[in-house]
Amino acid sequence: MPPRILIFEDAGVENLRPLVWCRPAWDLRTGLATLAEKIAAAYAPAEVFYHARPHLAEVIAEDATNKLVCRAADAKSLAGAPLVAVSGRVLADAALAAKVPLDGPPQAFRSQGEVVAVRLADGGAAAAALAGDVFDAGAFRDLPAADAAVPLIRWPWDLVSANAGQIEADFKRFAEPGAILGEVHPSAVIEGRGNVHIAPGARIGPGAILVAEDGPIYIGPGAEIMAGAAIAGPVVVGAEARVRMLAKIYGGTTIGPVSRVGGEVVRSILHACVNKQHDGYLGHAYISPWCNLGAGTEASDLKNNYAGVRVGIEGRQVDTGGPFAGLVMGDHSKCGINTMFNTGTVVGVGCNVFGADYPPKEIPSFTWGGAAGLVEYDFEKFCQTAARVMARREKQFTPAMRAMLEHVFHQTRAWRRKIVGAGWPG
Repeated sequence: MPPRILIFEDAGVENLRPLVWCRPAWDLRTGLATLAEKIAAAYAPAEVFYHARPHLAEVIAEDATNKLVCRAADAKSLAGAPLVAVSGRVLADAALAAKVPLDGPPQAFRSQGEVVAVRLADGGAAAAALAGDVFDAGAFRDLPAADAAVPLIRWPWDLVSANAGQIEADFKRFAEPGAILGEVHPSAVIEGRGNVHIAPGARIGPGAILVAEDGPIYIGPGAEIMAGAAIAGPVVVGAEARVRMLAKIYGGTTIGPVSRVGGEVVRSILHACVNKQHDGYLGHAYISPWCNLGAGTEASDLKNNYAGVRVGIEGRQVDTGGPFAGLVMGDHSKCGINTMFNTGTVVGVGCNVFGADYPPKEIPSFTWGGAAGLVEYDFEKFCQTAARVMARREKQFTPAMRAMLEHVFHQTRAWRRKIVGAGWPG
């Protein structure tokens, strides 16, 4: 029987909201891959199982390739063989399997004061940690502990600040440096060809400029860089994504699959299926799937006084520890033309932001409005819009997705109701 790993979600997911309301933490993206893809690659060819909070299970299960474990009863599928359980918030490199080996006696592994992995002689013992919605690594507190010294994603901005370095590392792990396998127009300029990967089916348009001398550039299968667009690495453009004419994409940016991006983008992550088609600035941001930024949207990432940025996460004010923090936007949120976002703004799931002046710096999930006030977004109308948006990318808004989003709607109601109709506190 091949060795097994379980990539789990723990209580730290609370600090990654709103990005993880609609996906497990291990499905977040930084660099060229998701957190789970990096972990699985470190342990290849081990058999991979995935743990997720129960409200996500049906949506994840729609991809039949996932071997999903959510509850204690599911642990029977892990029984009969050794198991290494690894936190889905671990930022894995190729050395992870050396730091947390598959072979050895039962043991817990700690990093930054947290249990990040557990090695078990029999995977069925994982049931002890699966009684709640998240994996309770504390169930193994009696195991001998060792220091694993692996990086851990704690907050949304950790993904963004790590992105440039992760592109560099992932390019070496997952790409083929110097491979120009797509269609490149004769007038396109590529500087640093040995630091570029252009996948089959990708197209580089007339006058496009790719500068990879200071960092690698990965252009995924079927992606298109349109005429006159300029890209300075390290940058990832995912499969079937499109960079619009005359766009300016700067280092530290990941454009996820099937996204459409124009204007100016700096050190940002657009997870997948993101629309930022038009001019406007986006910096140090993380934008979730099915979001749309209207024409002329400007999202600040630096305060005028260069002071550190504090960010609101569902009513908690958190110091990011640095002067750069951009827009964080949850799934299926939209903003109107010429929207202006203040430094470190957080927009929840299913929001529609519009109107003159700066909207609030924290916008609760499923709200509609802006600086003039917010109202709760009617859930049925939200679902109708989501279905239309997904259909434009030939994706189906399934009953499982609706059920998951309805769960999020109810789970976020208490915080939303504190804000809606009461006026914004500032």
